[in-house]
This record gives sequence, structure tokens and C-alpha cells, in this order.
Amino acid sequence: MKELRLRLTKVDYMLSRFFLCICLCFCYLAEAQSLKRTYCNPMDISYRYNFEQLNEKISYRSGADPVIINHKNEYYLFVTIQGGWWHSKDLSNWRYVVPDKWPMEDMCAPAALSVRDTLYLFQSTFEQRPIFISTEPEKGKLQFYNRWLPRLPKDIGPWDPALFHDDDTDKWYMYWGSSNVYPIFGAELDKSRNLTYAGNNPAEAYKAMFWLDPYNHGWERFGPNHSDPFKPFTEGAWMTKHNNKYYLQYGAPGTEYNVYGNGTYVGKTPLGPWEYAPYNPIAYKPGGFATGCGHGNTFQDIHGNYWNTGTTWIGYNWGMERRIVMNPAGFDKDDQMYVDTRFGDYPHHLPTKKWSGLDGQRSDELFTGWMLLNYRKPVVASSTLANTLPKDTVTADRVADENPRTFWVAGQNNRSDGSSGETLTTDLGAEHDIRAVQVNYIDYKQTIFDSDSTVYTQFKILTSLDGKTFDVVADLTKEPKKDHTCAYVEIPARAGGKPVRARYVRYEHVYVAGPTLAINAFRVFGNGLGKAPATPTGLTVKRHKDQRNADISWGKVPNATGYNIRWGIAPDKLYQTYQFFHDQAHHESSKPFELRALNVGVPYYFAVEAFNESGVSGVSEVVGVK
Repeated sequence: MKELRLRLTKVDYMLSRFFLCICLCFCYLAEAQSLKRTYCNPMDISYRYNFEQLNEKISYRSGADPVIINHKNEYYLFVTIQGGWWHSKDLSNWRYVVPDKWPMEDMCAPAALSVRDTLYLFQSTFEQRPIFISTEPEKGKLQFYNRWLPRLPKDIGPWDPALFHDDDTDKWYMYWGSSNVYPIFGAELDKSRNLTYAGNNPAEAYKAMFWLDPYNHGWERFGPNHSDPFKPFTEGAWMTKHNNKYYLQYGAPGTEYNVYGNGTYVGKTPLGPWEYAPYNPIAYKPGGFATGCGHGNTFQDIHGNYWNTGTTWIGYNWGMERRIVMNPAGFDKDDQMYVDTRFGDYPHHLPTKKWSGLDGQRSDELFTGWMLLNYRKPVVASSTLANTLPKDTVTADRVADENPRTFWVAGQNNRSDGSSGETLTTDLGAEHDIRAVQVNYIDYKQTIFDSDSTVYTQFKILTSLDGKTFDVVADLTKEPKKDHTCAYVEIPARAGGKPVRARYVRYEHVYVAGPTLAINAFRVFGNGLGKAPATPTGLTVKRHKDQRNADISWGKVPNATGYNIRWGIAPDKLYQTYQFFHDQAHHESSKPFELRALNVGVPYYFAVEAFNESGVSGVSEVVGVK
């Protein structure tokens, strides 16, 4: 009996350990599913409601002029007029932090910098303002580093500032500028005097770095596709040192249009002289949903990979209504700086190590290959708001047109009868493997002027094979309450690691704050079960007498959803991308697409690729033009 009891005890012990392991595995899987492995632009953060237009009674969420800082191997995101900042350990899950003290007014286009154990923070200003420091930014702790920088002459700034510390010389600098009259400025700061301007006379401490030159730099011209003669703006300075070269970056030509990008000048010292980089712009995304990527910063993640942040344009409620993007960046073997925006608003992997991809082709390594599945596909809404303003079309099909300024507004926000909420259902036309969904909200006739605890987002995602029986595949009601202005949700795989397969994908509304529910994009990502399109042929490029412009044409590819024009200053440096959808592209037409972003006197090389729901074609032959 004693021996039997011992055997039973061992069996019980082994069974208990087995079930414990099973439970731990389920817990691990549940936790793993809650952590995103990918990200998608625009960034999924809790954009704050903006007070800028309070007098006009316009209420909207917005975020612009981002700076992401790697401080003690964690990340801090500072954005214009947000009442605080965000903290993340993985570049995906961002927690909003409210500071214990704040300057005289909320910060616009702030400068931030991490040096050793201290984070430095400074706001845009034309007045005397302090530099703050923090050794505990995750707790919102701020201290005065100095009480103010001396006032500069009228209209000089420093507006849109950037702080830079040269680790090799232990010297400090500031760069700034936001104007279509003045240049980008720079000045050395005196560390022995609490980072005030070096020298005895602040009015003489700064000097011009460079001006815009739209007559030679096509991408610096203002307006949609650089078509407006209005004088362009330069702003958003940032400094990066690489291989003993200084890359002074700037945003242009203005935040209000699709062509907002970043460029760089290169010098051998922090204050120049400067040489214009012939491969400019370095960050450029004029096509797709999240257009524009100007005025941001460049930083390295914990693995040493470079990233470039920027501002993408919404512009419905106000010209300055915007969101934030980040794109992989780097320097190639020739020290050419680049930012990879190819499929920049599609899902990408979050890196877990140093990138090993080829120079300038980070998207080949980070791009998930999950394609947009519902461009212009049918969408049915449970209800649509009636009696809208004449300028507004708020029908359900607008959520699938990849235009952030068109949208659907539900007949009501939250149902009072307790039944299921409003729905959007998109028919993909055939079965596809569903990997992720992005829901972008827009503010329509909104009356919220403070992002308090009532401002959060909840919804469910359901899928179906037949349009009758739907299964819940994502449920934000089971997560902590958070405002997902650009909600990005990965769809967990089924048992055995197989992705969810469906023809119909449904958004079921649960909660947003305010009187209206408005969505400007319901984007479904994954892979079709067919073949990627064939490689485009017949590419022709003709440069104009005005070398800033070139006409581009190519042959239509059957079953293509869209095309990427790719170009650069060498056949193996096609770092720039202009994305088109099939109903936008100019191919086999008497009127080819006119690209207006080129630099005078610089030879270029072009290629084109096609894509659809199932993948991306090969790249066409490369065509060079002088």
C-alpha cells in the first residue's frame, strides 16, 4: 500500500506539472498574441484633441513634428501640442505620460535629445524659454536645466528647434527654422553656461546654414505634386552624425500637401559649410493613404537600426490636421542617406536585431508582404448619417478609397437599446488570408476639446466565408481603454499557425467619444490566393527642358491593383517610391505621369513594379535619363 501511495503521489505530481505547463503555454500564447509583432503607418498612438482652433469651434485629434528619442534603451515620442509625451519599450505599444510640470504653454515642435543619463527638452519659441531635463521621463519628471535662453532678434526664433551633442568633441549645438523667408539657422551652445548661446552677444551667436532653392530642387516646390507657385517653407531641422560627416536635415516644402518630405545637406563640421545632397529628398512619400513624411527626426533603435519620423497630412477639419509616421532609414556603402517609404503605410515587421538587408532596400527585409485587400471593394454600412453639408460625402465606400479626406459617418454613434453597434462590412470578392486590419478615425462635427478618460476606442473585427456566419477575430473591449485614432490590429492565426481565411471582413462598433462616429479608412491586409502580377514592360522616361520634371509611362499589367515608380541616382540606388493605384496610374496614355521632384543637373534611373492582393511583381528594366 505504501508503494502504491508513492506511485500515485508521483503520478499526481507529474499530472500537476503537465497541466501547469499547459496553462503556462496558454498564458504565454495569450500574452504573445496581445503583443504586436508588426506596425503600420500612421502610427497607432492616442493622438490628443487639439486646442489650436478652439476659437473657431473646430475639434479634432492631431499630431505633428515628431521626435523619437532612444533614451536608456527605451523610446520617447514628443509631438506638437499634446500636453505630454509617449513612452514605449518596443516602438509599437505607446503609453501616454503626463509631466509633473510644463512650460509656460504647451510645446510646439519640441526639440529632444538624450545624452548619457539625461533627456533634454526644449520648445519652439520666439521668446525666452527654458531648457528642461529629466532622468526619469517615464515618470513624467521634469526639471529646469536653465531658466531661459536669451532672446534672439525679432522673427528669428528659435522655432522648430533641434538639439545636437557631438560625442567626439563634447560640444553642443542648436538648429532651427520655420519660414518661407528665413533659412535654417544654427548656433553653438555653451555647456559651461547651461547651454546658452556661445559668445557674449546672442544676436551674433547664430548664422544661416542654407535656404531652399526650388528653382533647382524640384521637390522643394510647394503645392500638390509641386504644382503651386507659392513660396515654399523650410522647417524641422535635425542633425545626424555618421562616419565623421554631419547630415543637417530639413522638411520642405510645406505640411499641407502630399509631397511633404525631408532633405539633407552634408558637411564636415557641425556648422558647415554645407553641400546639397544630389539624391534629395531622403524621405518622400507622395502616394498611397498616408502621404507626406516631412518634419521629423532620425534616431537609432536599441539594435542600432536607423529610423526617420515624419508628419502625414489629413487636412479635413483644418490644414494642420495631421498624423505621425516612422520609416526605416540608413546610410549605404557610399554614405548616402536614405529613408525607405516603399509600401510605407502597409504592415511592416518590428525589428528584433540589426537589419541585414541590402543598402537602401530595408523594405525587402521588414515588409511583411501583407497586401491591401479591399481597395475600392464593396462596403456596406449599417446606417449612414443624413442631411450632411453639401461638401461632404459620407457614404460607406469612402472607407476603401485610400483618401484620408473622404469618410463614412454612421447614422448614430452608440446605440441606446444595447444592441450591436454600427457596422461596416467589406466584400473582398474572393477568399483571402487575413493578417491585419487598420481602422482610421476622423473627427466630424466633433465637440470634444479635452482628451480625458472618456476618450477611448473600442470595436470588434469579424470575418466570414459566406457573408452570413461571422466569427470574432479581434476584440478591443478585452484590452485596456485607449484612444486608437489609427487603430492597427493584427489578426491572430488559427490553430496550427494558419491565418484566418475569409471573404467578408466586418467592423462592429462599440465606442468612441463624442456625438459622431466617422471613419476615413477601413483597411484590410493579408494575401490573396492567386498570383502576383507580371513585371511591367514598356517603361519610358522623358526628361523635360526644365530638368525638375520628367514624363513617365509604362504598359498596363493585367490584374494589377497598382504600381510603384522607383527612382534614384544610380541603378542600384532606387530609393525613392511613388505609389499609384490602377485607376490613378498614367500608363498607355497620351498623357503620361509627370514627376516633378527631380534636381537640376543630376542624372536619374527609373524602374516600375506592379502589385495586387497576392503580392508584388519583379522590378522592370531600369531606364536612365540625363
